[in-house]
Amino acid sequence: MDMMWTDFLNSDYHDWKEGKHDEDKLPLPTWQQRFLEQHQLKADVPANEQQLAMLCTLRTQLSKIAAEVATGESLSAKHMQYLNDMLAGASLQRQLQMDKDQLTLHYVCQQTGWDVVAAEIVADFAATLLHGDARRIRHCDNPDCRWVFYDDTRSRTKRYCDDKLCGNLMKVRRFRARQKNKKL
Repeated sequence: MDMMWTDFLNSDYHDWKEGKHDEDKLPLPTWQQRFLEQHQLKADVPANEQQLAMLCTLRTQLSKIAAEVATGESLSAKHMQYLNDMLAGASLQRQLQMDKDQLTLHYVCQQTGWDVVAAEIVADFAATLLHGDARRIRHCDNPDCRWVFYDDTRSRTKRYCDDKLCGNLMKVRRFRARQKNKKL
């Protein structure tokens, strides 16, 4: 399940095969545009230096907070204050709308910009904490990958961001290590 906040954290790309090619996609205008379109947000592309610095800090802090709550720890007062400060960046208006003959309440941002984008990312993370299970937040077990994901499996045992990519790669690595040990 792709979430806005995991998509944002995973902009810090690590080569999942060999760990030789790492890339920060956050400064790339193409990544920024795709992210905004995918999550229906509006901001100027490319983000300026100050905005990029704020987004990099957010990514670092959100990664630390996610790792903290994933272990079952409570959200620290310091981290809660940081998240609340980031949430203050957007003003929302509520609107009633008809969706498929059903009345729904939507939140509409009254502003645009990277501050609003940051607030929406934090709001998505907060929704995961409130409505999900923080212990389902995981980092891929492939040491070269470091991808962050939310384990939405029934058994809560998902170890890899993608079983076909990282899962198979790690299975092959374990097999080859066993074969090598047999030869010795």
